[in-house]
Amino acid sequence: MRPTGRLHLGHYHGVLKNWVRLQHEYDCLFFIADWHALTTHYENPQIIEESVWEMVIDWLAAGVNPGSATLFIQSRVPEHAELHLLLSMITPLSWVERVPTYKDLVAKSNERDLATYGFLGYPVLQSADILIYQAGNVPVGADQVPHVEMTREIARRFNHIYGKTPGFKERAEEAIRKLGRKNAKMYRELRRDYLQQGNKDSLQKAQVIISEQQNVSLGDRDRLYGYLEGGGKVILPEPEPLLTNVSVMPGLDGKKMTKSYNNTITLREEPESVEKKIRTMTTDPARVKRTDPGDPDKCPVFELHDIYSDEKTKDWVRTGCTTAGIGCIDCKKPLIEKVLAEQLPMRERAVQYEENPDLVKSIIAEGCEKARTIARSTLEEVRSAMGLDYR
Repeated sequence: MRPTGRLHLGHYHGVLKNWVRLQHEYDCLFFIADWHALTTHYENPQIIEESVWEMVIDWLAAGVNPGSATLFIQSRVPEHAELHLLLSMITPLSWVERVPTYKDLVAKSNERDLATYGFLGYPVLQSADILIYQAGNVPVGADQVPHVEMTREIARRFNHIYGKTPGFKERAEEAIRKLGRKNAKMYRELRRDYLQQGNKDSLQKAQVIISEQQNVSLGDRDRLYGYLEGGGKVILPEPEPLLTNVSVMPGLDGKKMTKSYNNTITLREEPESVEKKIRTMTTDPARVKRTDPGDPDKCPVFELHDIYSDEKTKDWVRTGCTTAGIGCIDCKKPLIEKVLAEQLPMRERAVQYEENPDLVKSIIAEGCEKARTIARSTLEEVRSAMGLDYR
């Protein structure tokens, strides 16, 4: 997550709730992407450090547990940068230019100059962030799947170029002939379809053919699996996108909650401020007087009820609004209670970290060291494969 200051309820419902759940199901690494922040805010670096520590406190307040997951800062693990450099040597320029979010951000960047080498290469840095830990899964929303797919393509290309041992292709071809004429032909067709079209069904069918062979040695079996994916040894495994439930949190004005719209409620915001913000929210513009009936489907407040309220409360709001049986303040009261109840444990968890900044820094320091240990191991393999392990 990029450090942009204190997090709001949109971050909580869109990302952090998933992280809290995933940390008990997987071996998770969560990091502060400070280098990524510089790709778009390079001219304003002074906000980054303060934002980093505020964001970590928000993570901890939301329930991310350093005992269950590894928390660290991207720039404290310089192996990310070296792998980014090495991967950039083999990544075609056309690959980074076709990333949808790259195009969108460039088109919308009226205020900032994003025509920089760093911004162009940020998708490769993202791939390095993932591949340096040989991650099996990357929790993302549907809009981020193209980034994971590009990471898979880069890993596949790297393995194809650097995963081969001398004579590997010849040995693999010899192993194919041992499959028999029919299976060998099918294997080659499926392999070609997977490598040229990226068809995962073809990959799986070919893997089944290999697994069903009884007269193939373990060595030949490994060669067939490696050759199937275009190379030999798999140095950088291809990660899979782990699609998570992403709730689009409406802001105080009905648009998506985001700082740029100034329509947010922060995770640790004071109760008085939260209550004031919700009480003064815009409602159905057609409902001018208390006695005017309203339409909940045109009211930003009802969008928040969809997130927080049970069906009974929503039915009460809809009936009361459309019949003018309740006023807008009445409608907002249960919503205020729900939001404050959600925030209460976050504020309580945050106190020990707000009062003890050294505790936060020690958690991050420990996470950085753990992350570096994993990253160093991957980079040693990468350097060796690229002929850079001088001794």
